[in-house]
Amino acid sequence: MSSKENAAVSQLLALLETRYALRVLWALKDGHPQTFRLLQDSVGGITPNTLNTRLKALREAGLIGHVDKGYNLTSSGTDLLKRLSDVQAFAGKWATSQAKKK
Repeated sequence: MSSKENAAVSQLLALLETRYALRVLWALKDGHPQTFRLLQDSVGGITPNTLNTRLKALREAGLIGHVDKGYNLTSSGTDLLKRLSDVQAFAGKWATSQAKKK
């Protein structure tokens, strides 16, 4: 992997590692736009200020957008969540193998 690719991966991971970022994306995965209040309820435990900050960062990153009915995933956000579902599948297999070792 080139240093440019490494930098891109690091940049994406830094965004996703911020508190609640993945939960915001995950809350939008069904494809239906959500209002700010509904999104706050879906994520759970997030303050309005933190949600505003995450929404701004995710919009700037091109992962979510805003339409008349609320916030939604962009095509890039949808693509990212599809790729993360591979990680979810791997994690399930990995957790099973770890449990067998104990």
